[in-house]
Amino acid sequence: MIAGLSRSRAALLVVDIQERLLPAMPADTLAGMLRNTASLIAAADRPGLPIVVSHQSPRGRGPTTQPIEDALAPARHVHRFDKLEFSAAAAPAFTALAPTLGRDQWIVCGMETHVCVYQTARDLVARGWAVHVCADAVCSRTAMNRELGLGLMERAGAIITSTEVCVFDLLGRAGSDEFRALSKVIK
Repeated sequence: MIAGLSRSRAALLVVDIQERLLPAMPADTLAGMLRNTASLIAAADRPGLPIVVSHQSPRGRGPTTQPIEDALAPARHVHRFDKLEFSAAAAPAFTALAPTLGRDQWIVCGMETHVCVYQTARDLVARGWAVHVCADAVCSRTAMNRELGLGLMERAGAIITSTEVCVFDLLGRAGSDEFRALSKVIK
């Protein structure tokens, strides 16, 4: 049985959406990933979920791309760390941070699907945490690697989902100011 996302249990993990890797991504997949990641950031920030942002070898891959930085700018509970490990969950900074957040549900987005996102999701599942990977908020240089990564994550025990599924699961109901604000973001 799949438990719904809980505001008191969930956190968002944005994996390695960095400037120098963007030109290698397919334009349509990249545009969707950036738009949907921004929506996830807004949805996580509204109820005060922790937002964790990793950077893979930032000297070589550059900083987090500006559209994501713009989405993160107003967010309240953002935690950032640099890493050399492909898996964000294996990075010492994450290993130190995660227990302080007290979360056991992770919404995951980022790039590349078949490397850093896959290894991160696999390692989060191995810790016994529920992992929700938004298929419309991840990308790889090739469609085949993206699909392989999603399949591997599902076989490892992650829940393959979408941005809208996660947003509406966190909302739980219509009719609120939160619902109205987030409905505009995901349209």
